[in-house]
Parts: sequence; structure tokens; C-alpha cells
Amino acid sequence: MKIIGLTGGMGMGKSTVAALFRQAGIPVFDADAVVRALQADHGAALGPIAALVPEAVTDGHLDRAVLRRAVAETPGVLRQLEAVLHPMVRVARQVFLRRCRRQGARCVLLDIPLLFETGGQRVCDQVLVVSAPPRLQAERVARRRGLPKAEARRLMARQMPDARKRRLADTVIDTGVSLAATRRQVRALIKGLKA
Repeated sequence: MKIIGLTGGMGMGKSTVAALFRQAGIPVFDADAVVRALQADHGAALGPIAALVPEAVTDGHLDRAVLRRAVAETPGVLRQLEAVLHPMVRVARQVFLRRCRRQGARCVLLDIPLLFETGGQRVCDQVLVVSAPPRLQAERVARRRGLPKAEARRLMARQMPDARKRRLADTVIDTGVSLAATRRQVRALIKGLKA
């Protein structure tokens, strides 16, 4: 079974590319969806999160605004939070891969925003990085999150630089031209994987 990793900064188009893989019948592991489930009401991560930031969890419910504030204001909280979540996401990924192998999948996609940062590329046969110009990325992030562009750029600056991700990639998918161009790139890539 061929394991393809998909990564890129926020606002780069990972969700669009992952959706194209799904439409082609390729199983997709969505790390962000796993994190959302872990942090949902009474989710498996809420106990450890409450131990880190007690005021962020009340009656089995996570107050994301309180957690975001704690991460922004308290040094080390982000690293501690990642130390809780990343192993849980890895376990979910392993379960996904075992299930896909049992089902006879020839190819799977791991949609993991922090693929390089967590060492996830080591389980991949090929890594795809989605990339767009910084101006377009900032516009997308600002629009999606309802933020001023300056705040979107501050969020982007906390991530691994796009240039570094591009250097580490086996394949770069340019999502900055048009949706049609992105679709063409992804379809050609999928055709090659299925060949």
C-alpha cells in the first residue's frame, strides 16, 4: 500500500486537494478531524487538556477561546498541548492505516498539517506540499477565520515556512493559480499513483 502525505500551511488548499483524492476513491486520513473529535464534548483529550488549562474545560466541554488565550499568553502551553494531542493523532493514524491495509487499499492519503513537524513524513512513500503565494494565503486565512490580514500573517508566521516545506516535498501542488489548475495537477498525480 502506497502512503502519500499531504501538508502545507494554513490557507494553502489542503482540504481541496484531500477532497479530490476522496472523490477519486482514495481513503483519506484527516488529522484535523481527529483533533476536533478528540476535543469534542467529552472527547478523549479533554481530561489531559483540563489538567493543563483547567479553566478551558467545563462539564466535558472545551472552551476554545480560553484555550487559545492560554496558548497565546502562557509560554510552554502549546508544547504541552501538542504532547497530549500528537500521540493520540498518531494512534488514530495507525488504526486508519491498519484498516486500509486489511481492506486492500492500494493507496492512501494522510492529510496532516504538521506532517514534517511531527516526523510523519517517515511513514510516507511520497510527500505532497500544497503552496500558494503569501498574499493569497493571507487573504484565504483572513477570510476563513474572519480576521484582519495582519493577524492572519501573524498566525502564518508561527508555522514552518512554505519555502522549507517546498524543499522537503517530493511534489509541490500549486494552488495559487485557479481551482481548475489545481484539479488538473491533482488528477494527473492520482492517475500516476493508480498506474
